[in-house]
Amino acid sequence: MGSVTIYHVAKAARVSPSTVSNVLNGRVDRMLPETRRRVEHVMKRLDYRPNRTARRLRTGRVASIGLIVPSVANPFWGAFARHIEAAALAVGYHVLLCNSERDPERERSYVDELWTEGIRGIVLCTSLPSLAHLSDKLDDGLSLVAFDRTAQVGDPPQVVNVSLDNAVGAQLATRHLLALGHRRFAFVSGSLKSINRRDRLRGFSEALRSEDLDPEQAQIWSGGNLSPDADLDAAGLGRAAATDLLAGDPQTRPTAIVAVNDMCALGICAGVRDAGLEVGRDVSVTGFDDIVLANLVYPALTTIRQPLEAMAEAAFDHVRRRIEGSPLTGESLLMRPELIVRQSTGPAPH
Repeated sequence: MGSVTIYHVAKAARVSPSTVSNVLNGRVDRMLPETRRRVEHVMKRLDYRPNRTARRLRTGRVASIGLIVPSVANPFWGAFARHIEAAALAVGYHVLLCNSERDPERERSYVDELWTEGIRGIVLCTSLPSLAHLSDKLDDGLSLVAFDRTAQVGDPPQVVNVSLDNAVGAQLATRHLLALGHRRFAFVSGSLKSINRRDRLRGFSEALRSEDLDPEQAQIWSGGNLSPDADLDAAGLGRAAATDLLAGDPQTRPTAIVAVNDMCALGICAGVRDAGLEVGRDVSVTGFDDIVLANLVYPALTTIRQPLEAMAEAAFDHVRRRIEGSPLTGESLLMRPELIVRQSTGPAPH
């Protein structure tokens, strides 16, 4: 077969060419979900690639979205980008990836560049409290999905937020440690300027209060004397945190450490070993994200799993529908986390 056309897709999916066109252009509100899935499956099986030039001339839009993540050095963001791209390619879209390091000026610079290239939809993985640095672009018609961020007072009304319930995730991890008998806790996060990290700290504190423990007695490690740039190296930051936290009196140092993400937790585990202690026996460690490394290291990491593929598909679907004409009304999607228990946690040492 030569170049696959919309007519080939329609025939294989047993629908009309107009139905395939509706799927491509996001006009699926009155379409049966099974029909949409069948068309998308056939497009993927036949490796159908819409003519992007013709499509832009017809619709005035580029069949691409921007994806701005903090840093793909963290495997979590690499996996998220892969899921977003898979969802996009299935319907003829492409993804342009940018790394912002949670810097508002860098985010704005990337948004300006993407806008200049004709891209009108962006998934922004920022978790910063304010989106004021992008308000004029939103007024101009930018379709923005903020990922890993819950809605905030003062948000532009057209922003869509897709996130995990970070507070509940931290509660699950902390309650697991409480059930194992731990009473001396530390929370390691690095900078607390982002919404997701603040929510995880809040969930940690609420779990301690539920067992009549004072969160003020827990050790909150948010960077120590490290430079702000050190926050970009989550594993190194975790290792430095463990060195600080475990240097004190064995009778008062924490027996349980809740890390803000898996890379930080893996660094903490290295710091525990540096101190001559055993992870899961002398010090229990929990992560957050369930990256692929979490189940490959020894001991395997107890962590909070995010439904990453479902979240990526939801983020892409929202941004695509807005690019293709759905009303620019804001909404929030909050997904539930899952506790995954492995060997990095154990009973509190006597």
